[in-house]
Amino acid sequence: MLIKVCSWVLHCCTFDTWLWYPVVLSIRLLPDWGIRLPKGMYLLMFRYGTDSDKERAVLTSLFSVSHFIGQITAAGICFATNGISSDWGWRIPSLLQIAPPMIQLCFVFFVPESPRWLVARDRSKEALETLVKFHAEGKESDFVKAEMAQIQSTLRIEMQTTKRSWLDLGATAGMRRRLLTTCMLGLFTQWSGSTLISYYLGDLLQIIGKNSSHFKQTINVSLACWSLVCSFAASMLVRRFKRRHMYLACTASLLICFSSYTISMERTITAKENGGSNDAAGAASIFLLFAYSPCYCLALNTVTYTYLVEIWPYAERSRGIAIFQLFARCAEFFTTFANPIGLKSISWRYFIVYCCILAYEVVFVYFFFPETSGKTLEEATFLFEDEKSLAAETILAVENSTATELMSRDSLERRQAGSGTKPST
Repeated sequence: MLIKVCSWVLHCCTFDTWLWYPVVLSIRLLPDWGIRLPKGMYLLMFRYGTDSDKERAVLTSLFSVSHFIGQITAAGICFATNGISSDWGWRIPSLLQIAPPMIQLCFVFFVPESPRWLVARDRSKEALETLVKFHAEGKESDFVKAEMAQIQSTLRIEMQTTKRSWLDLGATAGMRRRLLTTCMLGLFTQWSGSTLISYYLGDLLQIIGKNSSHFKQTINVSLACWSLVCSFAASMLVRRFKRRHMYLACTASLLICFSSYTISMERTITAKENGGSNDAAGAASIFLLFAYSPCYCLALNTVTYTYLVEIWPYAERSRGIAIFQLFARCAEFFTTFANPIGLKSISWRYFIVYCCILAYEVVFVYFFFPETSGKTLEEATFLFEDEKSLAAETILAVENSTATELMSRDSLERRQAGSGTKPST
């Protein structure tokens, strides 16, 4: 998190100055690198480590909702500075980016460590104190003790059956299924039309004849506000509906919405090419842009990070999330350059590609996404494993624990025999 804060501060302090272009470009790359690392490796694991099982899903979903607060703020600032003709029209938004990292810098040192991270490093006492503070309001209870015992036993099994390397991601059938699900989820978040609408909203509006800069920015701010409402509402539904059902509803509704959007754009562009206009189809396309937000926020925006942490065991969780980030960023990079080429080359037919991808997503979710709701992190760990693999891991863990116990007892008896003390029974 400190890396993220420092990279953003450096970016904001230097981006506004007159520097050599390669230096400015290099500095511009720092914030994105500084965001992806803590977002993928730390923030999610911390969020899941300190929240109780009852609150975890909702709070982690709200983590994604906060993105739209920043988007609304940025869109509003750019909208307000749009009329400034001098360099301050772009300098003000650039300089104001320093505010969020400075706020984080003030509070980052008060953030506690994850209990599971502490247990994995033999700091169980500190882990128990964290659990008592966040899960039992500062009072020790049987629930916290049971939770602590479950964390310790599960981590012991995971640590004894893994080599803690990247090769573990494909070691078993269950791990390979996790890896496939994670890779596809990374692609789905970017190849469901979100990058097209987010990055090329102005081009989409220009296609239907809306060329006014004021109108485009108005739609941009309105979409950001609407997405915040939809994302917050979806976060409140996480505890009421199962993860798998939310993903199925999300992908199916996206397919219907994007198919309708493709038809409306086809009608609009065809009428434009024939020298006329189709105002009804143009209005429908704008409406469907707003209809897209609740469909996407239903799962791909709010549930994704919750689902990722639930399907990966602790020992491989950081690597699993890193794989997700890698595929998501690669998919985002690809679509960022492919979208303008596709729109220019094949016009509205390019939207059919997204419709095909969304149809594939529905099928993949139906056959490959397991249900994780209503389970603790330790229980969800074993969803991908078959009975044979679970039995082998359990036997290995028991054998290792028994061997460790016998060695400790034998060592104690030898020390007692050497000192002339009678061994206790």
